Amino acid sequence: MKLYEYEAFPNPKRVRMFLAEKGVEIERVQIDVPAGEHRSDTFRARNPEMTVPCLELDDGSHIGGCVAISRYIEEAYAGPKLFGETAAEQGHICAWQRRVEAGLMDAVAHYFHHATPGLGALENYQNADWGQHRGRQAISTLEAMNDRLANKEYLAGDKFSIADITAFAGVGFGLWCDLFSLEAFPNVASWFARVEARPSAAA
Repeated sequence: MKLYEYEAFPNPKRVRMFLAEKGVEIERVQIDVPAGEHRSDTFRARNPEMTVPCLELDDGSHIGGCVAISRYIEEAYAGPKLFGETAAEQGHICAWQRRVEAGLMDAVAHYFHHATPGLGALENYQNADWGQHRGRQAISTLEAMNDRLANKEYLAGDKFSIADITAFAGVGFGLWCDLFSLEAFPNVASWFARVEARPSAAA
């Protein structure tokens, strides 16, 4: 297998963390996104969405998207069940995974691409009002996370999960963008420190 990625971006970070938590090592191939390599005919043949990360399987087929790649790794390899084991765990994890992906990870990405210079010449369309709106939604999601983490070690309960990986990448992205700080979100700050201390956070 090969993982096509751009190491500096938060979405590939999510997959690397997932792989590290599962104890899986695979070949990684860097795609120069700032130079537009993801829009080349060669990469488009692998992933028509022209996004990273993209996983190439041993049969030559490709899977794009963090959750889809992680789902494949979850089922193909042993190790901790980051999508949950029981029906209840899976339900809570799925709910929080979707909430933090749409309301935090994607929201910060939209803020970055629309309300800041983003990727410069690679940005085909920008709407600053939309970007600011999505930034506010990201902060609203932080508020919900702060409430949730008042009495939970991790977002879906007592076990670390894919929801925490997605949220960790989203919070890190928002901090990097200077969209927010964690001073007003002490429970998120404590959780962030716990996740950051995991070996997978360095992946």
